[in-house]
Amino acid sequence: MIARMSTVLASILCLISLCADAQSWPERPVHVIVPFPAGATNDLTARVVAEKLSIALRQPVVVENRAGAGGSIGADAVAKAAPDGYTLLQGSGSTHGGNAAVYPNLPYDPLRDFAPITMLVRTPYILIVHPSVQANSVRELVALAKASPGKLNYASYGSGSSSHLAAELFKDMAGIDIVHVAFKGGAPAVLATVSGQTQVLFDVITTSAPHFKAGRLKALAVGTTTRTPLFPELPTIAESGYPGFEATVFFGWLAPAGTPRAIIERLHRELVRVLAQADVREKLIAMGNEIVGNSPEQFALQIEDEVARWQKLARDRGLKFD
Repeated sequence: MIARMSTVLASILCLISLCADAQSWPERPVHVIVPFPAGATNDLTARVVAEKLSIALRQPVVVENRAGAGGSIGADAVAKAAPDGYTLLQGSGSTHGGNAAVYPNLPYDPLRDFAPITMLVRTPYILIVHPSVQANSVRELVALAKASPGKLNYASYGSGSSSHLAAELFKDMAGIDIVHVAFKGGAPAVLATVSGQTQVLFDVITTSAPHFKAGRLKALAVGTTTRTPLFPELPTIAESGYPGFEATVFFGWLAPAGTPRAIIERLHRELVRVLAQADVREKLIAMGNEIVGNSPEQFALQIEDEVARWQKLARDRGLKFD
């Protein structure tokens, strides 16, 4: 009885301490873990937002890169960090979507171990092909693939990456057989498709746009459910005969589970204000992003949908990942 009372008392004191800390937060620098290498869209997005958030919080917001295992290393570090608002994660469709389908022994739970704050941006995947491919639309590509099963190759950022999952979803919905060729990252996958080593790729706008603008690649459609304002002339895959298809990359901020609600609300409020600033919007849109800035509850539901969707795809197709 005494031991139980001591445990309850300790929990109450801990809660009181967290509430007191939330009132004075932040009193020192805030660290945002980007679980991918420096220089990519994920990293650049975080740095644009962190710079402005530092001004709003009157404390440095420091971006740290902890890459590895599809973002799992950095995500796990944040999941196990103190829930005090000083360690945050810029999560993505990999850390909070595909990884739950890819890694059977994921060291963190993307649903239970985090408190979502807001989805900052999303960027659509674009279905692109080498100019030698005799297809100028999704329907023509599908017809070509069905006429010659296993003859076309598609590149991905790596086995189990979000671009791999996007292509597998497309294969599943279109009922086609195209061969997967995994590369170590987006840049080599794009270069392989530009050179003709592979013929098909799902890539983000940031890296593919310069190539299809120059005619080195052909863009057939976007993976969002509605046309992107960045390239409104491109149809969606959904409207091209595959309703329900969606493949995008999102970047959003999350805190460890148990972070006081007052801190989550403060961060959400400040981040939405940052995203509304004209110079921030200009920079993020130039990277190929679409601004979101939704509520913590909306972000949580989107994460649930992402995890369930990719897990189902992996089960249904019996996907194995290297």
